[in-house]
Amino acid sequence: MSTDAIAIAGTALTVHRKWLDAISDNIANVNTVHATSEAAFQARYVIAHEGQGTSGVYLTGGAFSPAEGRLVYEPTHPLADAEGYVRYPDIDLASQMGQLIMAQRGYEANAAVVDRAKSTYEAALQIGRS
Repeated sequence: MSTDAIAIAGTALTVHRKWLDAISDNIANVNTVHATSEAAFQARYVIAHEGQGTSGVYLTGGAFSPAEGRLVYEPTHPLADAEGYVRYPDIDLASQMGQLIMAQRGYEANAAVVDRAKSTYEAALQIGRS
């Protein structure tokens, strides 16, 4: 039974780690500037679904923000076009920070489940040896 808990929590750890990876990439590139002739950095989002029965949660794909990004008037920027615009990614930093906290707490919760299930399994083995 505890091995099922470890396996299920393990799938969630993988999903939360991938989610944290995507969020960290998005936050790191929130101020990445491109010329208007180029595509903006596209924020990455993970898509996860529950498995069948008690098999856990799995990544089923990813999604990206639009490549158009947002145009910002910065006429002194070296990448500015003739009208003075540059392209930034369309990433909401506040939303990313909120997602970062949720993903981190989810990862920590599932790591605690693995630790507790392992302790329970070890205690059961000790009882069996006695």
